[in-house]
Amino acid sequence: MPDEIISITREGAVATITLQRPEKHNAFNRALDAALGDALAALDADDSVHCAILTGTGNAFSAGADMTEAVAAIDGKGRSEGMARAYAGVANFRKPLIAAVNGICYGGGALVAILCDIRIASDNAAFRFPGAAYGLVVGGAQLPRLIGPAYAKDLLFTARVVQAEEALRIGLVNAVVPQSDSSNAALAAALEMARQIAQNSPPALIATKDTIDRATQIDAGSAAEGQHNAALRQSPEHHARFKEAADRVAARGQQAQQQQ
Repeated sequence: MPDEIISITREGAVATITLQRPEKHNAFNRALDAALGDALAALDADDSVHCAILTGTGNAFSAGADMTEAVAAIDGKGRSEGMARAYAGVANFRKPLIAAVNGICYGGGALVAILCDIRIASDNAAFRFPGAAYGLVVGGAQLPRLIGPAYAKDLLFTARVVQAEEALRIGLVNAVVPQSDSSNAALAAALEMARQIAQNSPPALIATKDTIDRATQIDAGSAAEGQHNAALRQSPEHHARFKEAADRVAARGQQAQQQQ
């Protein structure tokens, strides 16, 4: 597993996965998608791991799908789901999984975060579910069970940015911690919680997670979201909207470089 893409560290029964594409705000290309899927599968099968944490390096948890790669796919054979293994890896992880959200958490990155069991955010964290702006559904199945249907529709219909304070108020995150200039404060807080979780019975933790997930079942919503997106990803409107968004991001990047 390439160190430049992802890293895994261990502290006792707690494993931490760090996404490492800081120059792209930890956006998911095919390599990162595969690496995270493999990492989660390996940790899930490792009985010495009782709890895991997922975080990003730099000033982002993840900006979502890599726009350069996604636009190339649109111009080629059409765009498919480029984060399928990451989503499946998080959704199928049987043990407690904490997202330490250390900054930007947009699009597919935000969906990865809400698929985790617990979210701890730094006070500079920002969430965005821009599916409707791009012609897709992103988070429609998961958000309602976390924050209720009214707030979910607000965030998904508007595709607006949600800052950490509001995210805490509406239940999108479990806690907000002051960001440190020298370290990942969200990760430090997540580690503290993970140590406490890891002291408990591993089979009981797995059973508890399974019970809670069954009690808040979203199978029909997940199936509908997948079916809608399979069609929407092939639509000319989605292709045009996504390319326009990618152009805006590229333009902002060029402007930032010129100002340095």
